Amino acid sequence: MIQRNSSRFNTIAFVIVLLSAIIYTIVHLREDILGSYHASMVAFVLLGLALIIALGFEFVNGFHDTANAVATVIYSNSLPPIIAVVWSGIWNFIGVLVSSGAVAYTIISLLPIELVLRVGSDAGFSMIFALLLAAVIWNLITWFFGIPNSSSHTLIGSILGVGLMNQVLMGPGGSSGVDWDQALQVFKALVFSPLAGFFIALVCMYLLRFFIPASTLYQAPNGKPPPWPMRLLLILTCTGVSFSHGSNDGQKGMGLIMLILIGTVPTAYALNGAVSAKQVENFSHKAMWVNQLLIKYDHHHAPLSLNQSRIILTQTIQKNHLLKDTVPAMRTVLKAVEKDLEHKSTFKEIPLANQTNLRNNLYLLNQNLAHFARIETLSKEESETLNDFEKDIVNAIQFIPPWVKVVVAIALGLGTMVGWKRIVVTVGQKIGKQEMSYGQGAVAETVAMTMIQMGNQFHMPISTTHVVTSAIAGTSLGRGLGIQWRTIRNMATAWVLTLPVSILLSGAFFWLFLHCF
Repeated sequence: MIQRNSSRFNTIAFVIVLLSAIIYTIVHLREDILGSYHASMVAFVLLGLALIIALGFEFVNGFHDTANAVATVIYSNSLPPIIAVVWSGIWNFIGVLVSSGAVAYTIISLLPIELVLRVGSDAGFSMIFALLLAAVIWNLITWFFGIPNSSSHTLIGSILGVGLMNQVLMGPGGSSGVDWDQALQVFKALVFSPLAGFFIALVCMYLLRFFIPASTLYQAPNGKPPPWPMRLLLILTCTGVSFSHGSNDGQKGMGLIMLILIGTVPTAYALNGAVSAKQVENFSHKAMWVNQLLIKYDHHHAPLSLNQSRIILTQTIQKNHLLKDTVPAMRTVLKAVEKDLEHKSTFKEIPLANQTNLRNNLYLLNQNLAHFARIETLSKEESETLNDFEKDIVNAIQFIPPWVKVVVAIALGLGTMVGWKRIVVTVGQKIGKQEMSYGQGAVAETVAMTMIQMGNQFHMPISTTHVVTSAIAGTSLGRGLGIQWRTIRNMATAWVLTLPVSILLSGAFFWLFLHCF
C-alpha cells in the first residue's frame, strides 16, 4: 500500500513538473519572439516539433548518463531512490545553469559549415531532425537492454552521419563534410576519459584498502546504509557527479536547441541581446583595430564583393587552411560588420532583416581568425588583439538564454525519474563479480566527478556513463574480485556499435528528410 501511494505521488509529481516546464517554455518563447516573428505557420510547427525532439534527447539522456550519478547512492542505501533522484536533479539543474555553453558550441563546430550557416533552410531542418532522431532511437534501444551507453558518443556519431551524407550528396568540393581535426579532439576526450577513469579508480581502490582496511567498507550493502562518514562521502560525490554532468552533458542539448532557435527565429536569437552598449562600443573599436592589423597581410589589390568574400571564408573553413584571398575576404566581411554596427548602441537596434547576415558574418570571421592566428609572424600584442576580438565575437553569437538551460535541466531530471532502475542494477550488480561495495561507489564517483570537471575546463564533452562504469570496473579489480566479462563485453559492443549505427541512422534520416521538406 505504501509503495502504491509512493508510486502515485511520483507520477503526480512528474506530471506537475512536466506541465510546469511546458508552460514555462511557451511563456518565455512567446516573450522572445513577440513582435519579431514573421515566419510561416509551417516553420512555427517545425520549431515546436524540433524543440520537443531536442528535449526528448535530453530526457533519454537522463535514462543513461544522469542515472549513473545516482546509481551508487541508491545501491548503497545511502539515500532512498526518490530523494536521490530529486537531489541529483537539483544539482544537475544548478550545473546546467552555471555552465558557460562552451561545450555546446564545441559540439556544433563538428557540423558542416554550410549547414550551420543555412540552419533555417530545408537542409538545416533536415540536419536537426536527422541527428536528434538517430540519437534518441539508439539511446532508447541501449536503455531497453539495460546497457549503459554514452549519449555523447551517440550524438557525435549522429553529427558525423549528417556530415558524411551531406558530403556524398554535395560531391567533392561542394561540402566541408566532417571537420576531422575537431572530431579527433572530441574522440580523444571520449576515448581517454574512460581509460583514465578505469586506471585511476584501480589505483585509488588499492590505496583506500591499504590506508583504510575496515572490512565494512568493502562488503555488499545487503539492504543496510554505510557508516556515516562513508555515507556522507557517497552523497557528496553523487552531488559532485550530478553537478558536473549538468555542466557538461547538459550543454549538448542546449547547443542543438540554440541551432533550432537561430534557424527558426533569427530575429530573436541570432545575436545576444544581453550585450551592453559599452560592450558594443568596444566591439566596434576592436573591429577597426583588427582591420588595421589585417591590412599588413593583405596583398590582394582587387576589391572583393561581400558574397565573394563569404564564399572564400566558407571555403577556408572547408579546406581547414588559409587561402590566397582569405585575408582580403576577412577585411571585406569585417567592413560589413562595422557598417552594421555603425551608430548602434546595442544589437537590438540592428534592423531585424540584417541580424541573420550579421551573425553569419561574425561566425565566418571567428572561424577564419582562428586560422589566421596561427601565423608565426604575429607579435604578442597582435595575438592578444585577435584573441580579445574573438572572445567578443563568441560573446555576441554563442549565448544560451536562461530559459533554455532551465528546460534542459528539467528534461534531464524527468528522464532520471523514469529510467534510473535499469542502469542502477547494471552498475551495482553486473559489472563486478560481486555486488558493489560502499568503498567502490565512493571511489568511482570521486574519479568520475574529477574527470568530468577536467572536461569542462578544456571544453571537451565527457561521457558520464563511460567514466562511471569504467571506474566501477577499475574499483572491482582493485578490490581483488574481478569483473563480469559478459557485462563488459555488452558494454564494449554498445560502445563499438554506437558510432557506426548512429552514423548510418542519421545519414539515412538526413537523406529522407531532404526529400520530405
